[in-house]
Order: sequence, then structure tokens, then C-alpha cells
Amino acid sequence: MTSKTASSSVADEAVTKLSPSGFPVKEVPGGYGVPFFSPLKDRLDYYYLQGAEEYFRSRIARNGGATVLRVNMPPGPFITRDSGVVALLDARSFAVLLDDAKVDKTNTLDGTFMPSLKLFGGYRPLAFLDAADPRHAAIKGVVIHLAVARMHQVAPTFDVSFGAMFDAVDAGIDSGPVQFNKLNQHHMFDFTCCGLFGGTPPSKAMGDGAVTKAVKWLLLQLHPIASKVIKPWPLEDLLLHTFRLPAFLVRRDYAALTAYFAEAAATVLDDAEKAQTGVSRDELLHNLVFVAIFNAYGGFKIFLPHLVKWLARAGPALHARLAEEVRADVPNGSEITVSAVDKMPLVKSVVWEALRVNPPVEFQYGRARQDLVVESHDAAYRVRKGEMLFGYQPMATRDGRVFKDAGEFVPERFIAGSERGRLRNVVWSNGPEDGDAAEGNKQCPGKDMVVAVGRLMVAQLFRRYDTFAADVKELPLKPIVTFTSLTKASSSKE
Repeated sequence: MTSKTASSSVADEAVTKLSPSGFPVKEVPGGYGVPFFSPLKDRLDYYYLQGAEEYFRSRIARNGGATVLRVNMPPGPFITRDSGVVALLDARSFAVLLDDAKVDKTNTLDGTFMPSLKLFGGYRPLAFLDAADPRHAAIKGVVIHLAVARMHQVAPTFDVSFGAMFDAVDAGIDSGPVQFNKLNQHHMFDFTCCGLFGGTPPSKAMGDGAVTKAVKWLLLQLHPIASKVIKPWPLEDLLLHTFRLPAFLVRRDYAALTAYFAEAAATVLDDAEKAQTGVSRDELLHNLVFVAIFNAYGGFKIFLPHLVKWLARAGPALHARLAEEVRADVPNGSEITVSAVDKMPLVKSVVWEALRVNPPVEFQYGRARQDLVVESHDAAYRVRKGEMLFGYQPMATRDGRVFKDAGEFVPERFIAGSERGRLRNVVWSNGPEDGDAAEGNKQCPGKDMVVAVGRLMVAQLFRRYDTFAADVKELPLKPIVTFTSLTKASSSKE
């Protein structure tokens, strides 16, 4: 009897050591090194000596090819007390970070540090709330309703803002190269605010300094994880990564931004008060500032330069195909609408592919809600409750076990065939591309609007121009794209 019980216990123990896919469950390899010194060295490797991609690949190689491993993540000392994370560096393990039942995302938006709440009027914005937090559902419900209600304004507002931008490109190109990023930064802020709320664009309401105020506020939040901003790099590391910059440096800028949004978003705030959401008008106002500037404007500032970069590198052959598709559906003189670009298979595929290769938000963080078994393609690992999980999204969305030619930009990847079904692995929005944002999940509430804007950008470009060329300078967050030549569409030439 005793022998049979003992045998049963051994068998039960053996079963518990196997993952759902039958892999033996192992401890996560890697490590965090010597306190203070190792996180500091790893920060220098990450930003300056190796770069993000090589930082992870070198540690994968050091640990026998494991794509789930323990590493330090910036900023490290003195901003972060604990830099250690469990990194998930393939598509299969990364999926854990998209499962709200398994990870808690309270205060994890920026990773191992949390910006001062003084930057947000003393409130914790929606992006820093876990999906299980009651306030999350109340605030996100308002934002989802806003995104849906304003979708019909996206195309006409984009046409106004980016029509003006391309007019500026045309006016400047005869005199020399024209940088896309600078024009995008200005016109995108007007588009974002007017697209979401209508009314007077910030460039008119606050003057030319509106964009500067927004960018300064973003920098105060993100400086601990920013790089290639200041030269030489040792000075940058000292100024940006060692100590927190005080919130009072942007107090007046943020007050001006808040005053603008209090007027621009008055109807949204009024409707929310009538609906008795349980969130005060002031808290919701600060959340709308965050949604408009951090989530929407900040995301577009990264996404569109990457999109234009890939279009520039693809060259005239792709340009001709895109121009033919765009002009067949929206000939010159007709209105480019969201529904029109939704009927353009190649345009849609190009935008999804850009979001796959260069997701606007490269990082995902979350704490394990309970002890977990995390599976990669080839192994299973034990993660304990409370441990910080980190995913470097470009390695997940460029996973060669999921996508063919995963590291290449393939314009027609999502038109048809076997990989059309792989849209679920395009997860830039903190969820699958074929999924939907809801009050109870962390998927981006403006997901459909972002995709629509990408399609509108492609359509605007190739109804207006036959082809273009641009120089591209790669930087850690986004490339600097500079137009060097543009060939106007035949019907547009004077």
C-alpha cells in the first residue's frame, strides 16, 4: 500500500514538471549579476555599446539559444531599484503579456520605473491601470466611445492637415531635401487634436509653441528610457538616465496643454458627466490629455516615419502598384475616405506589414499574477508570482517560426495565402490585430484609428505622387526620413 502511494506521488510530481505542451518545466536561465554594477553596465550595453537588438541576441546566445531569460532592463541606477525582468523574446512566450488573466499591468507601462503623477495632474492615467481596476473600465469606456464616434472625422481632418504638409513638402523640395519628421511632428499634432475633438487646432489656439510643449511633456516622462538625444553619449547617460528630471520643469507647459484640452474636449467631458461614469471631470480631462498626446500623437510620431521609410526603400515598383490601386478607387478630385482605403488590399497589407516589422511600442511589461509556466517554441519555464515580465515586441513579431522571411518587409504579406491568417500575431496594439479593444482588456482603444491613418497616408502619397525617394537615418525610437525627390502624378502636374 505504501509502495503504491509513493509511486503515485512520484508520478504526480513528474506530471507537474511537464508544461501543457509536454515540455519539462525548467528554471529561467540568465541572471542579473552584481547589484548596481551589472544593471549599470547593461544599460550602457543596451543604449550605446550594443544596441537593443544585439543586447538581446547576445544574451540569447550566451544562454544556449533560450528566448526566455533573465536580464536587466534600463534605466537602472539610480532611477530604478530593481532592474531585473524575465524577458520573453519569441512570439509564443510574448503572448503571455497579452493575457490579462496572467499579468497585472498596474504601473508597468514604462517598465521598471513609474513617472511622477505630478506630470498627470496627480492622477494615474488609464495606461497605468490594470484591466481589473474598476476605474480602467470607466475611463476606457469613454475613450472607446470617443474613438468610434470620431472615426467619420478621421479622413477629412487628415486630408486638411496632411494636405497642408505635402504642400509644404512641394514648396521646399525644389530648394533641397525636406525632412518628413519635422513636418509630421507639427501637422500630426493638429490632426490628432482635431480628429479626436474637433474645434481649433492647437497650432492656432496656442501658437507655434504648441508642439514644443507637448514634446517637452513627453520627454519628462520618458527621458529615463530615451537615447541618442544628447551628444556625447556619456553626458546623455548622466543627464537622462541617472536621475529623474523634476516635473516642475514642464508645469507651465502642461497647464497650457490642459487648458487647451479642457475647451477642445468640453463636449466629451460634458457627456461623461451626464453618463455618471464615476470618474471626476478633472481626472477624465487629464486622461484625455494623456490619450491625445502620449498614446495618439506619440504613437503617430513613431509609426508614420517607419511607414514612409519602408515605402522609400521599396522603390518605384511598389509605388506603381500602390498608385494604380489608390487611383482606381479614389481618382483625383474624389474624396479619400476610411471606407475607400478599406477596399485596397495592397494598401492594407503594406500598413499591417509596417506595424509588424516596426511596432510603435517596442516594449510590453506586466507582473505575473500567480506562478506561471511560460512556453517558448522549444521549452517551458517556471515564473513566480510577482516577477516582472518583459517582451521586446520586434523580436516577437519578426519571429521566423511564425512568419516566412520574418526580418524582411514584404508588402503583400497580408493580402492572401497562408500568412493572411497570421494577423493575430501582429500585436502592436497590445492585442491581436484581429481582436477588439474592450473595457476589460488592455488593447489600444484607438487601434482602428491608427490603422486607418496609416492607410490614409499611403493613399494620400500615391494619389499625389507617382514615386519618391528619401534618405533614411535609423535612430533607436524612429528613423529620420528626408525626402530627396518626388515625382508628381501625371494628373497633378501643371
